[in-house]
Amino acid sequence: MKKLIIASTSTIHGGSYLDYLLPTLAHFFQDCSTVLFIPYARPGGITHDEYTDKVRSAFASIGKEVRGLHEFEHPKQAIQAAQGIFTGGGNTFLLVSQLYKFDVMSVLANQIKAGTPYLGTSAGSNITGLTMQTTNDMPIVYPPSFQTLGMIPFNLNPHYLDPDLQSKHMGETRETRIKEFHSFNSVPVLGLREGSWLEVLGDAITLKGNLSARLFRAGQIPEELAPESDLSFLTRLG
Repeated sequence: MKKLIIASTSTIHGGSYLDYLLPTLAHFFQDCSTVLFIPYARPGGITHDEYTDKVRSAFASIGKEVRGLHEFEHPKQAIQAAQGIFTGGGNTFLLVSQLYKFDVMSVLANQIKAGTPYLGTSAGSNITGLTMQTTNDMPIVYPPSFQTLGMIPFNLNPHYLDPDLQSKHMGETRETRIKEFHSFNSVPVLGLREGSWLEVLGDAITLKGNLSARLFRAGQIPEELAPESDLSFLTRLG
């Protein structure tokens, strides 16, 4: 049975790295002594070792060890042997490119389908959808495909922001960008606000956190979904 926590972000305003999720993660990874961290999304400014150390420090507070995927000579085998997996944020184009470069996208998908607990934040959440086409990130590299893990039957827009009616900014809003996506694609898109996450258990998908999420479907008026909403109906629609 699939087991995923798909979070909009790793850090909310005023908090430290992952702290708002740690009580949930302590239960989610309760059967794991070690979690495999995939640091591929972070471009420049921080090394894979430094990124993994940051994650290691956070997970130590719930008694979990962390190993970085980059530390293994054979990444496929490392994913297949993982007790739990976490993919962090950064740039989704880079993350997807690296997963294809090391030929582990399908391996990762198979392990999650087999029941290995998976945590994603930001870019690591983007890849749980059908494609990465609704990311906010700039295309700093060119992945061989936009297709991602397909663990949920829709796409995500993490860090979703509502239009600021007081702003003088004249550029496109997130809602406008998603509507542009729907000019050419029928895949539903969930705007996931900061501090919210999805809990996936098998085919059950539940919105968690204190904020609503905004669901966009092609040709329909966007819909606000309250916390604890069941999104499993999107699986049935697919």
